[in-house]
Amino acid sequence: MVGAGTMSSPHRHYRPPTHEGGATRVMLVTAAVLYIGLFLLTPLIAVFTEGFRNGTDAFVNAITEKDALSAVELTFIVAGIAVPLNSLFGLAAAWAIAKHDFKGKSVLITLIDLPFSVSPVISGLVYVLLFGAQGYLGSTLDALGIKIIFTTAGLVLATMFVTFPFVARELIPLMQEQGVSEEEAALTLGASGWQTFWHVTLPNVRWALLYGVLLCNARAMGEFGAVSVVSGHIRGLTNTMPLHVEILYNEYNFAAAFAVASLLALLALVTLVLKSFLEWQYGEQIAASHRH
Repeated sequence: MVGAGTMSSPHRHYRPPTHEGGATRVMLVTAAVLYIGLFLLTPLIAVFTEGFRNGTDAFVNAITEKDALSAVELTFIVAGIAVPLNSLFGLAAAWAIAKHDFKGKSVLITLIDLPFSVSPVISGLVYVLLFGAQGYLGSTLDALGIKIIFTTAGLVLATMFVTFPFVARELIPLMQEQGVSEEEAALTLGASGWQTFWHVTLPNVRWALLYGVLLCNARAMGEFGAVSVVSGHIRGLTNTMPLHVEILYNEYNFAAAFAVASLLALLALVTLVLKSFLEWQYGEQIAASHRH
């Protein structure tokens, strides 16, 4: 009897670690809300407040003046080029890594992760070292009439470098988890490699792909460090929205700086809404891409 009572007591007093008491849950939730409010919501509110400090007319004038519109246009052009190219690369790289065996696979995975470990400023300096007027390839490109640094091309290259892991890193774990059984079945039934990819592989990862594209686009539009180095800060020509905000702030034009910054914040909020929608609708596929 004593033995039975001794053995049953652990079961009688066992409580799963996630079933905490009410006070503990309240404390954890309160701490999370306070932290988010202090470091996320408060700065966001401050951006919009400062942007509208001088009224709606001043806000509209700040975001519609010539240099601001040029910055907005250039931001969308750079993202519009870099994101599709990185999406194609990420899809191809994920397909190769997850569905095929080849020498150098681990090296390719390491290279894909490289931008996560390199400062964006350093990546911008590397492009200057390569393509600048005094760079290794600068004189050759100049002789061919090609200019990369201080042009849109340089901005695109710098943005591509810092954003190319996002799509691949969303797709690789998901494709690895799905395996190759469906592709092998399609090939056995006579489908070509392209038909297998288009009708089997791509539909299975489409929502994770869209999720990765969304994250890639958000980073591309908000990138500052890498594009700052290669842009030359030529007003109205090579300034994206983040760079235009910096110039306005350094000129003590705070209201205009926060007005343009509020556009970036609005883009971030739109991205957050779309991200939440994708996680709500297709959470299982997206979660699968994060398990590894």
